[in-house]
Amino acid sequence: MNYTKPLSDLQRSDINIAGGKGANLGALIHAQLPVPDGFVVLTSGYREFVAQNGLQEKIQDVLNMIQSDVPADLDRASEAIHSLFVSGKIPDELVSETLAAYASLGESTAVAVRSSATAEDLPDLSFAGQQDTYLNIVGKDALLQAIVNCWASLWTARAIGYRTRNHISHNDVTLAVVVQKMVQSEASGVLFTANPLTGKRNETVIDATLGLGEAMVSGQVDPDHYVVEMPSDRILTKTLGAKGLSIQGKDGGGTVSLQLPASDRQALPDAQIMELARLGQKAQSSFGSLQDMEWAWADGRLYVVQSRPITSLYPLPDNVQENPLEILFSFGVWQGMLDPYTPIGQDVFKYLIVGFARNFGEDTTPLEQRAVFTAGERIFVNITNLLKSPQGRTIVEIFTEAIDPESARVIGFLVKDKRFSRLESLSLTSRMSLLKVLIPLAGSAISNLISPAKGRARLEKKIDRVLDEVRLRCEGAHTLGELVRVFEQTTFFLPADIMPYLVGGIVGGQAPYQIMLRTFDFQGSQELMFNLTRGLPYNVTTQMDLKLWETARKIRSDAAAVQYFLSTDIKILVEQYHAGSLPVIIQQALVDFLSEYGIRGLAEIDLGRPRWREHPSNLFQALKSYLQVNPSAAPDILFEQGKEIAAEAQQKIVQVVRQQPGGFIKSKIVNGLIRRYRELGGLRETPKYFVVRLLSIYRYALLNFSEKLAAEGILEKADDVMFLHIRELKALAEGDRRDWKSCINERRNVYQRELRRTRIPRVMLTDGTAFYDAPTSIECDDPDTLIGTPVSAGVVEGKARVVFDPHGAQIFPGEILICPATDPAWTPLFLAAGGLVTEVGGMMTHGSVVAREYGIPAVVGVNQATSRLKTGQLVRVDGSGGTIMVME
Repeated sequence: MNYTKPLSDLQRSDINIAGGKGANLGALIHAQLPVPDGFVVLTSGYREFVAQNGLQEKIQDVLNMIQSDVPADLDRASEAIHSLFVSGKIPDELVSETLAAYASLGESTAVAVRSSATAEDLPDLSFAGQQDTYLNIVGKDALLQAIVNCWASLWTARAIGYRTRNHISHNDVTLAVVVQKMVQSEASGVLFTANPLTGKRNETVIDATLGLGEAMVSGQVDPDHYVVEMPSDRILTKTLGAKGLSIQGKDGGGTVSLQLPASDRQALPDAQIMELARLGQKAQSSFGSLQDMEWAWADGRLYVVQSRPITSLYPLPDNVQENPLEILFSFGVWQGMLDPYTPIGQDVFKYLIVGFARNFGEDTTPLEQRAVFTAGERIFVNITNLLKSPQGRTIVEIFTEAIDPESARVIGFLVKDKRFSRLESLSLTSRMSLLKVLIPLAGSAISNLISPAKGRARLEKKIDRVLDEVRLRCEGAHTLGELVRVFEQTTFFLPADIMPYLVGGIVGGQAPYQIMLRTFDFQGSQELMFNLTRGLPYNVTTQMDLKLWETARKIRSDAAAVQYFLSTDIKILVEQYHAGSLPVIIQQALVDFLSEYGIRGLAEIDLGRPRWREHPSNLFQALKSYLQVNPSAAPDILFEQGKEIAAEAQQKIVQVVRQQPGGFIKSKIVNGLIRRYRELGGLRETPKYFVVRLLSIYRYALLNFSEKLAAEGILEKADDVMFLHIRELKALAEGDRRDWKSCINERRNVYQRELRRTRIPRVMLTDGTAFYDAPTSIECDDPDTLIGTPVSAGVVEGKARVVFDPHGAQIFPGEILICPATDPAWTPLFLAAGGLVTEVGGMMTHGSVVAREYGIPAVVGVNQATSRLKTGQLVRVDGSGGTIMVME
């Protein structure tokens, strides 16, 4: 047989010939689940039909005439392609083989005909509902017509658009058709082996309606909703829906819709609910993944008619356990970088946490430690133990409130849960270990507060000395194995050496500000506190941005250079920069900037990500924006004006305090706090910049060795090494010659898949519960007003510019930058922006700090801002009140 195969002959690996649905049904049969008998018209049938009717070129011609992001174009393309299919002729051999398979099911048997695409029911993408299903088909002619309609449904508007958005080639997708005996259902529905709303992995959720499931799938009926706790086999909740419509099969083919109010009738009895939940667990065990299953119940028997992986849930780390339940906080929210991390980038923090744990007397390994986990290629920090003690809970509350108030609300909600509400006193051993760490930190912070300028100089000197030592050790490594040992030794012992200096610098700067922020409660105090942060000196990120402005000023001195830079495509500019062939004034200005800041870049906290010196495209985009900024609004001028505003704020605060009881002494204290904040507050960005500089030393030492591996053919290219773990680098250094290329290619594919993930949990529990926003997020009744956290005072109106990736973005002067989150590599865009709105962040995140220093009104923590606001909309950002109003 060339074109059909019985379902029972198919395996899970047959996706290329039977599509996802057909291959999965075959696997379910082999797992001994109750699947209705049937066969598959293989993808070879689709290809033969397309070839015999000359459809490939015609389809491409239609696609070439549309814009894939225009819904009307997609609809027109779909209609045109459908017409091509229905007017085509099925080859005779394909007809005869299909009808023979149909006859084997019984003469004139009623069947369900379902599309089964090769890019369907995959572990990482959900194509559910994109192709068509035809129920209760009876007779040869009706079957053949349904098959053609299924083939044509590969080209629905939704399917075309979905493939385009996910970078799946239309030419790589084909379609099989599943034909199964029709189950004339008394009840039917869907089952999820994890709760799709909360993410809990121990809850099976079942939706059920009367009759065929098409009414529920198409949204025409309110079904029953059952939640079952597994593996305890306990029904937790049952919510009966109206079930006001029932679709049933007619004699002779086709379906009929009946109005059948049944809100008081349970669609599926309790015994069958439990039996169905166990079938779901059996399918999950067989496939090795969470399952989204379609089922039917007829004549007292349950049937499985489809099962696919659940793709909507955020993945759990591999090595977590549900018992005891633990709380994981997103490191991406903390860093303002929501992208996935490369494997080597993940390892950096697992090694650093081992070094950090040694400060507390804990002896663990990067694989055994339970403080840092990876899920969805992103890093999550286990804060469970911190929340067990009153002191730790206070630290988490203060920290998360400053970083991301929405996360603070999530954690505040969780600690009221009885599973986490119990507080434990620290043991004597823990107290002693904590004191051993806190005493040098406190000593450093106090020393900085006593003599701020000397403290800042001491920190800078320490950083330079540590980096010089690491650089010398990396340069002295003669083999890859020696370099890996340098990395291990440094990450294990560095935290104890440098942490008192870094943390002492931050605390010395932020403690005065936080004291005043929590103490002042007079009219206008919040705005004065915001103004106090303007023009803050010694911030490495601000210094970088001002240096970039100076770079733009150098280019601006030559009108021809400005014209060339603005009119030349970014890709060409990058190529010419690397070739050293840009106009001299541009080339030299860029060389000067990148010689100092070329080690920075997007997602720079990830060792595996390229730096500006390698890929400066988003930097060049920012420069194009700078060249269009009115010189009278130059960032360096605004920065100096910010210093004056801060000085005025200081004067006003001191005046108000002086008028209070005991004002003379209080004003002296407040004046001292402000002076210390202004001297040390800019160090907020220093620890991260230190880490970035440290990682760049490792990165380029590692690339030096990997270039040799690429030349030997062990790797495809030098930066492939960033997709290996440290333990694998050790194996590679010791002569392990496994198929590294295939391993790296698979990981690159996973990384690209994760880049497409649009929502990342702020907080997760190890039972799978994911919190993307706080359960009690503040929203406004006005649909044109969005609510967030105010972090930089002022009100501005401007056109919104929604940006997900600054690599391809140019923001025009005065536009409001709307983005998911920002790390320092985004801040060059701030100098042209009129305002800032982000989905995550708090008072002390990178973007907030820099926005205040530039005097840009900013609101952060705005729920789904990038989807609720559109580029080109006129919006008003109130950085004092925390609102964004859509003006048009």
